[in-house]
Amino acid sequence: MTAFAEGALTLAIDGDVATLAFDRPAKRNAITLAMWRALPEACAAFAVSDAKVLVVTGRGGHFAAGADISEFEAVYATPESAADYNAAIAAGVAAIAEQEKPVLAAIEGACVGGGLAIALACDLRIAAADARLAITPAKLGLTYSLEDTKRLVDAVGASAARDILFTGRLLSADEAVRLRLVDAVEDDIPAAVTTKAAEIAAASQRSVRAIKATIRAILGGAVKDDAATRAAFVASVSGPDFIEGRSAFLEKRKPEFPER
Repeated sequence: MTAFAEGALTLAIDGDVATLAFDRPAKRNAITLAMWRALPEACAAFAVSDAKVLVVTGRGGHFAAGADISEFEAVYATPESAADYNAAIAAGVAAIAEQEKPVLAAIEGACVGGGLAIALACDLRIAAADARLAITPAKLGLTYSLEDTKRLVDAVGASAARDILFTGRLLSADEAVRLRLVDAVEDDIPAAVTTKAAEIAAASQRSVRAIKATIRAILGGAVKDDAATRAAFVASVSGPDFIEGRSAFLEKRKPEFPER
């Protein structure tokens, strides 16, 4: 396990799966400036590892209760410090959102503000029945970034996003899954996330990462294949994963994809 931000953020790698955990349980994992700044480093360590899937979670029964409000007086003291703080948050969320490999959010308890921004930057979100989710800038007199707002709109649609942002209200796990803010609600989060991560890790990672890139392009406005996507398809046909997948299909066995 590797610790960042004096242990408030940890990265543990176990075979195909890495776990990035917020670890300030006494503060419901409220995210400090040091943690925002450490997120890109932690994500870079995962990116160069052999792990195939990243699980983002929080210790002590909560995902993350948002940015640490106790720091607000200092980080918002001047326009310059506010801009620096906003840049650190944006870089931290982007480090999750821009991962080439798949990322899952395992959500228990509070998932609020910056915590939900991080969860929305993940590819899939699995929540416990006790999860409570909210985005609260309207309760603090703050604005919300366009990138974070877009990820919310992509997940739930414009109308639901307006309701969530205008009111800043807490959503139950049941309402969150109905709105597609989360993808599933599970009684046993560790077991559900382990199963989902294993399913993804067992698939062709060339395929998974290409699919993730394609979906990202579509959400960014792409509507047609281009030279790069066509070239990626042609390259995959001669790749070792396709050769193994085709052989396994013909031989009626489970494939063991070699590409990591």
